[in-house]
Amino acid sequence: MTKDDARPIPAEHLTRVTWALRRAEWAVQARKDQRLRPLGIAAAQYTLLISVHTDPGLTGAELARRLNVTPQAVASQVARLEERGQLERRPHPRHRHVQELHLTDAGRDSLRDAEAVIVDIELRIAEKLGPKKAAQLRALLDEVAEVVREA
Repeated sequence: MTKDDARPIPAEHLTRVTWALRRAEWAVQARKDQRLRPLGIAAAQYTLLISVHTDPGLTGAELARRLNVTPQAVASQVARLEERGQLERRPHPRHRHVQELHLTDAGRDSLRDAEAVIVDIELRIAEKLGPKKAAQLRALLDEVAEVVREA
């Protein structure tokens, strides 16, 4: 495309499903960051901590794939959490050059505090939508994820 391309770019992007999903994601992420900040945790760090809690022993590469971020981004967050004593690396039992990630007691404590914040945000959303709409939204989002995976 050249600089003087006169083809219009339609304004309908504001009504697209993908744009609505992105706006909702931005709003939720902004609220998570705002509410987690006093705990000294970023939303990305919460996501990393909950992932390691759910599946202890993940490697940095596995975590990067799961979170759809670069290995460098994971390494940076892991280093921060490790410095704070919330996460530790342990040698893999079979692969000596691979390290597994595990929460420490401090990491579990931080995760409990952060989880209370996240649950409160989700409860506010569910209360505003009501049980029926909240269930419909979850079902529709699962369906969107499935459609996109199949595409």
